[in-house]
Amino acid sequence: MEIISTNIGRPTTIAWKGGTEETGIFKYPVNAPLFLGTTDVAGDTVSDRKHHAGTYKACYLFAADHYPYWRERYPHLTWDWGMFGENLTVKGLDESQLRVGDTYSLGTALVQITEPREPCYKLGIRFNDQEVVPQFVEHGHPGTYVRVLKEGEVKKGDVMQLQERSNGTFTISDFYQLLYQRPKPQDLLKRFMENEAIPQQKKDRFKKFLK
Repeated sequence: MEIISTNIGRPTTIAWKGGTEETGIFKYPVNAPLFLGTTDVAGDTVSDRKHHAGTYKACYLFAADHYPYWRERYPHLTWDWGMFGENLTVKGLDESQLRVGDTYSLGTALVQITEPREPCYKLGIRFNDQEVVPQFVEHGHPGTYVRVLKEGEVKKGDVMQLQERSNGTFTISDFYQLLYQRPKPQDLLKRFMENEAIPQQKKDRFKKFLK
């Protein structure tokens, strides 16, 4: 997997439900390497730290391979890397092959696969169409957040290389299916609960679905 683009967001004020708020979803490519810290990407804008950044969402990765699909659906937009709010646009990123808990080298950093992106209204703001949110869920390719185990720099052209496989078999695709499918598949729930890389707070959220 190759890093196609490194992207940074600047503070942007948006209108929402009769008021205004700030967002960092408007990310654009930069020529400089990104420094991956333990809770966020240096120099990036994180306006809502309840839902973004932090230990398990320090950096967001999205596959370059899915851009043609979305360009075809939204041809009127001005397209560039970073459209999905990702810090790193990655060629060859496949959520069905990324196990939660896998560790990868990423430039001079070491990262761990943690959880998929759950789209919200801010993605709709970026696309100027709230219909993109359910479309994004249906498409089933959410990208992934990572935990930074070792801080470091990553630049365009760097390779994301597997260092250690998780003991479990629970993938980012499985995680995404578990988030949105009703009723919750019990086999996925079991593997979810057994995965040591998933924070207890997330597991507590899904306990009610266990039978």
